[in-house]
This record gives sequence, C-alpha cells and structure tokens, in this order.
Amino acid sequence: MGFFVLHPKQSQPIRMLFNTFVHIPGIGEKTEKQIWQSGVLHWDQWHAPFPTTLSAKKIQLISSYLERFNAENDGTASYFAKLLQPRYHWRLFPHFHNRIAFFDIETNGLSGVECEITTIALYDGNSIKTYVQGKNLEDFIEAISHYEVIVTYNGKSFDVPVIESCLRMRLPQVHLDLRHILAGLGFKGGLKGCEKQLGINRMELDGVDGYSAVLLWQEYQRTGNLKALETLLAYNIADSINLEPLLILAYNLHVASTPFHETHTIDLPIPPAPPCSPDRNIVEKLIQGRLFHV
Repeated sequence: MGFFVLHPKQSQPIRMLFNTFVHIPGIGEKTEKQIWQSGVLHWDQWHAPFPTTLSAKKIQLISSYLERFNAENDGTASYFAKLLQPRYHWRLFPHFHNRIAFFDIETNGLSGVECEITTIALYDGNSIKTYVQGKNLEDFIEAISHYEVIVTYNGKSFDVPVIESCLRMRLPQVHLDLRHILAGLGFKGGLKGCEKQLGINRMELDGVDGYSAVLLWQEYQRTGNLKALETLLAYNIADSINLEPLLILAYNLHVASTPFHETHTIDLPIPPAPPCSPDRNIVEKLIQGRLFHV
C-alpha cells in the first residue's frame, strides 16, 4: 500500500507519510499514538489482529478508509495535502524532496500597485537559479511549473501574493510556509531570527536585511553597479537555500516526538556553493550606516 521515495542522502525509505493515520476523518493524534503504540507503524501493518485499545467502530472506520484510499491514491503531493490538515503538511517533505522548490523574492520596498519584484532566487536542493527584473524575471513562470511543492518563509502572506500579482500567474503547488511550521514549534522572530535560534550562520551576509536589499536594488538601478546587484543576489540566494536546512530541522523536531525518531531523522545537507558573492565593502557600509555610498 503506497509507494516509497528515497531522500538522496538516505539509504532507507523515510515513511513518515505512510506512518500517518490522522488523514482519516475522525482520527486524531491521540488515536494515532494508540495505533503506533500497539505496534502498527505503517499502513501495510493494518490487519488483524487489530489494536485492542481501539473500538470496533474505529477499526471498521480505519479499515474501510485505507482500502478506499489505497485505490484512489494517485501519489501526488496535492492529493495528500488535501487529506491532511495544514499543521501536518510537514510530513510531506521527504517524500517529495525531488519535486520541491525553495524560493524567496526581493522587492522595491513599496506596497500595493507600486510593489515590484526585483529578484527571485530559486533552489531545488541541487541547482540555484536567479531571476532579475529587466533581465529574465518572466522565466520564473516556466521554471516554477516543474515543481509539486513550494517552500517559503512567510510566502503565504507575502511572496506568493506578490508573485501572482506582478507576474500575473497562479502558484497551485502545495505550499509549505516555514513561518507557520516553525511557529508551531515555538520559533518566531522572522527568517533571520529563526535561523539564529536554530544555529544557521549567514557569515558574510550577517546583518544584511530586507531594507538592505531595497538599497542594493536602488544603487544598481541608479548607477548600474554590478557589485550591488551581485550582493543583492547573494542575499536573496541565502534566503532561499537556508529554507532547506530550516525545513529539515523542523521536520526532525516534529519526528522527535514520534516513535520514528531513530529511523526518520534526516541529516542536514552540505550547503551548495552560491553562484554570487557579496561585496565585502558594500556589506560593511550597509551594516554600519545604511547609507549607500560606493
């Protein structure tokens, strides 16, 4: 019943999605834990003799649902996402790891109809791509269409609505917003704050923020300074690639409270080499006074 997708850094199937029973209407976390504690850890293990802690009514409910579910399951992320409440969507992660895009946008800092996307950084766990206003921004529309799941930080409130408005497109993918996933684990304070709490260091870009990104774009527009653009892209890329370790850490923290903490924990990946490097002189001036004179 079901199918297995291997994380590229794992030698064994990660089954958290197939260990899940809360997708069944009427089954909550308490019942799911009772099922696990009885020794039933996977859908394929649901057969007689059934857990004695469950009522005959619940046993019948689970049996009939899993039988129908097995017949209807098309293996897509959207299918599973519709069954699970959003607070359980983190369980989708490793199963669709090769079909996930991590992305972040930068804007001109304005709101409403005056808001414009300046750059987008897209990372899929292997390659990094950047999109720049006036160069190739429209190419993002075709690129993102190849992924089933998108991962952002605060993207449900900001990145996605801005993209859909500015690029006149729709993003129908399953959306894992780390702002909500991490908040559910007690981590708040924005993307940079969560990174620091979870031990992710931005190195040369430490201290650069969203306002700095606006200043970098203004400088590039005003003078054509390519170092300013490259520094902006380096910052945007960091926002994007750091989403992967944040999601893995969040996944591991959730798994830690289940019977699968020894088998399902995912190792953190080696960070990819970014294609753009920040200019140290520009970064230093940004951090010191937020006045841009280069």
